[in-house]
Amino acid sequence: MKITPVILSGGSGTRLWPVSRELNPKQFLDFFGKHSLFQQTALRVKSKDFEKPIIVCNNEHRFTAAEELQKIGIEPNSIILEPCARNTAPAIAIAALGVMTSDQKNDVILVMPSDHIIRDEKKFITQVKNSFAAAQAGYLITFGIMPDKAETGYGYIKKSAAVENFSEVFSVEKFIEKPDQKTAEKFLSDGNYLWNSGIFMFRASSYLEALQKYHNDIFISCINSHNKARRDLDFMRLPVEDFEQCANISIDYAIMERAEKVAVVPANIGWSDVGSWSAVAELSPQDEDGNTLVGDVFALNSKNCYVNSRSRLIATIGVENLIVIALKDVVLVLNKNNSQDVKKMFELLKNQKREECFSHTKVLRPWGSFEVIDDADRFKAKRITVKPGASLSLQMHNHRAEHWIVVKGTAHVTCDKDEFILTEDKSTYIPIGKKHRLENKGKIPLELIEVQTGEYLGEDDIVRFSDIYGR
Repeated sequence: MKITPVILSGGSGTRLWPVSRELNPKQFLDFFGKHSLFQQTALRVKSKDFEKPIIVCNNEHRFTAAEELQKIGIEPNSIILEPCARNTAPAIAIAALGVMTSDQKNDVILVMPSDHIIRDEKKFITQVKNSFAAAQAGYLITFGIMPDKAETGYGYIKKSAAVENFSEVFSVEKFIEKPDQKTAEKFLSDGNYLWNSGIFMFRASSYLEALQKYHNDIFISCINSHNKARRDLDFMRLPVEDFEQCANISIDYAIMERAEKVAVVPANIGWSDVGSWSAVAELSPQDEDGNTLVGDVFALNSKNCYVNSRSRLIATIGVENLIVIALKDVVLVLNKNNSQDVKKMFELLKNQKREECFSHTKVLRPWGSFEVIDDADRFKAKRITVKPGASLSLQMHNHRAEHWIVVKGTAHVTCDKDEFILTEDKSTYIPIGKKHRLENKGKIPLELIEVQTGEYLGEDDIVRFSDIYGR
């Protein structure tokens, strides 16, 4: 009897800004090794014991999620697109409805956030399989992490008596909000308090029954959304008019703190939600001075620092306990003790509508990427990369003209009724108001420099006539 993984990928990872941004959040970043946190989560359940995963993500991340899975050879059961953020309770309900309406013999689902790390994955999977019978019996199971320190950044679960007939499964006495330091120390010494991991396992039918009982309004909205969902390429789109009626509420508040058959499985699996730069530092290899140096970094008489350069040389002298993150457009410097305050800085900058909150200088697209290399009044220069076999939409601009210079590969260009090939060192001019398309029909990536000129150079000055990606 296989378990269906449900991977929730709706977070924005603001505490890991500036590397994590709204259009490329932390779950799609490779902080540890060659795979992103999202890919690690999917690979964790790539075995004969699991069905194909159901992915729930927002519309902006759909192509990134699909490509991340393609890179590691995983075909999803479905990729469900949320039209607006409504937290975990509605997201899980939509996935559960998908399982209930499928032809699967078993409806047990394993719900996992896409942005956590688990060091001992083998032990985790063993505990999941050992808890399967309890889930089948109707228990709503959460996995509680056995704490190794007095952590104030996590919510807690207090376990009580063992559940009869099921090994290592305990009843939940209560859920507790993030405590202060003194309370966290008491929890640690008590031994019955566990960190709330946000990982759950239960029957889809059990979850939907509980949702109908405690939040029938969400249940009805999710039923309507699921029934009206439509296929769009490889994605399942939910109707905004129904899904936005759902309350913005987590599974903890909506169900787990209220339902009767709630159980917890204590887990010691090397888990972290990677919720801050200090957490990244703790999980990263360190030298004899306690430093983690990533990229072009030199440290002199510096201790216990995490320095990550993705753009330039960084040199530190005589500093301690610092986190330094350097990108092309942002440099962040903070004390490790203040790593939870990065979210406050992000919100401050977001309120100022700073572009650095939303996207990187390099922006991913389903056909490849572009990177702004210069930007001034009435002109902008970009480096554009188009994947083999990929194509930009047939489009036009009302306010800008474009010059294209090919530096690598071969471009197939459409400009009004003309079609022609551009090879390396060749260029062309796209006037304002002309329909045009850029394609890479070759076997290697196409790279070109685009120089835009005009009175307005915003990304929203695009009129699309056709697009293979359905935008």
